Amino acid sequence: MSFVFKPVALAVVLGFSALPAVAQDVTLRFQHFVSPLSANPTHFMEPWARKIEADSDGRIKVELYPFMQLGGKAPNMYDLIRDGAVDGGWVIPGYQPGRFPEAEAMELPFVTTKSGEDASKAAWVYTQKHLMDDFSDVKVIAAHMHGPGLVHKKGPAISTLSDFNGLKLRGPSRPATLLLERLGATPVGMAVPAFPEALSRGVVDGGVITWEMSPSLKLDELTDSHTDVAGDKSLYNLFFLWAMNKAKYDSLPDDLKAVIDANSGFYASAWAGRAHDTGDTDGKQAMADADNEIATMSPELTAEIEALGAEVTAAWIEEVTSKGLDGAALVSDARAAVQVTRGLDAQGN
Repeated sequence: MSFVFKPVALAVVLGFSALPAVAQDVTLRFQHFVSPLSANPTHFMEPWARKIEADSDGRIKVELYPFMQLGGKAPNMYDLIRDGAVDGGWVIPGYQPGRFPEAEAMELPFVTTKSGEDASKAAWVYTQKHLMDDFSDVKVIAAHMHGPGLVHKKGPAISTLSDFNGLKLRGPSRPATLLLERLGATPVGMAVPAFPEALSRGVVDGGVITWEMSPSLKLDELTDSHTDVAGDKSLYNLFFLWAMNKAKYDSLPDDLKAVIDANSGFYASAWAGRAHDTGDTDGKQAMADADNEIATMSPELTAEIEALGAEVTAAWIEEVTSKGLDGAALVSDARAAVQVTRGLDAQGN
């Protein structure tokens, strides 16, 4: 007896499907260290994840894990991403002081404007010129800044330079702690998750952080006043990465890499910064609604602080130059990036 195998039957016998190949779905696990209700997760991370899913026609699923739910600590996020413990996440390079010194130029006092979106556009331009080698073992999706950092403390607002004397203030980065020290305060470096407990236990009297993080950290309850400098420049700013494990990215088919790429770069950086601006408006209102003191330093006090900030910058330039970097050029390029991107839209036009 002879047998005639139809193509489908033959495929079954041989263990292959005769149907067209279905593209494999990919799940990406991204982690961060703050509340999912805070500004960046709400206005950037979550919409970014949903856009990736939509743009890939559902072939990519992005899961977001707040509060370091996948393990590790916030200062180690870069290594967790690099080593594949997570597929991607949110990194503050300044949480590892001295490891990425060129990034610190963007965080120096009064370098950036108070617009997180504008500062983030500048951060991407600066990153492209100076930091891609430093971050070459991850896939950089966005390099961005938050909005203006300001002083949140127990007791009345800052009104004179001497008000800083003796205060123990949380600082998020080396440039910020250098400035606090120059102002006469005692800086205490710590990641943001540790800040509320440090305040409640009296380990610190306050700290510098943004408006947008204030509600999720309960600063309406743990502090009494919130003081910003005058003018349109930030007392300090903080540099972030939204990044992905490089091997995971490389494993994607080209069309899915294209989805990630289309939602990366200048556009994504501006988006992330804009999320902080939205959160700043909401956070400031929340502190005002709690009847906390909202204050702006006088132009004269701001000028005094800016002069001390210039000393911090000069000392930073000298330090990194002694280690083989061109500190003056880095600061010049950071400031130039701020100027050249001002007024550009999210597409760089």
